[in-house]
Amino acid sequence: MNIHVFQNQQELNEAGAGIITSLVQMQPKAVLGLATGGTPVGIYEELVKTFNKGRVSFKQVTSFNLDEYVGLPIDHAESYHAYMNHHLFSHIDLPASSAHIPNGNAGDLEAECQRYNDLLEEAGQIDLQILGLGHNGHIGFNEPDDALTSGTHIVELKAETREANARFFDSIDEVPTHALTMGVGTILKAKTILLIVRGADKAEIVHRALTGPITTEVPATLLQTHPHLVVLLDAEAGRLFK
Repeated sequence: MNIHVFQNQQELNEAGAGIITSLVQMQPKAVLGLATGGTPVGIYEELVKTFNKGRVSFKQVTSFNLDEYVGLPIDHAESYHAYMNHHLFSHIDLPASSAHIPNGNAGDLEAECQRYNDLLEEAGQIDLQILGLGHNGHIGFNEPDDALTSGTHIVELKAETREANARFFDSIDEVPTHALTMGVGTILKAKTILLIVRGADKAEIVHRALTGPITTEVPATLLQTHPHLVVLLDAEAGRLFK
């Protein structure tokens, strides 16, 4: 486990983008696991800048997003399809056919989960999986539970998760109650995991995730078992690490 604490957001963004850029430069056919939310936005902005400078191409890359809301139209501003297009996909040369996101509007959600698992299996091991961290320790949308599901599955979002995401909607009533998410087993199969955490409100949960007992009640604690975990923290999130 390599933990890096940065004194400003720009340094963190550049470091995160640099890790991704270096991988794609060395492995043009890299398989990337991508995340959404507020955490990776600055990193995606730096990736776009790097692409615009001609330093990296994503033409041969394959990407898999962690999750998507159930029942939110793809063109809804808060769908993760829309998020990825806005922050990254529309600005780089990654072919649309190579960018995979679960379909939360599929007629048969169980079949969609299996389809996504099959795509992941066909692509082989994810080279680099980007993760954020929920206030309750969730990764992807793998919420705290007595047991966790290995593959892509349907999850009912916890109240605290919906409350945290309500800031992106007009009201909490508009926040979907369910999502499709890549499972913890799939996440842990990635060759490298890049965990990015920002903000004083995440300081205690990230410290617990990386140093506390391993438990499914804090899904992120399972990251302690990964052989190549890289953690990027801003100063506020990293204040408990000395």
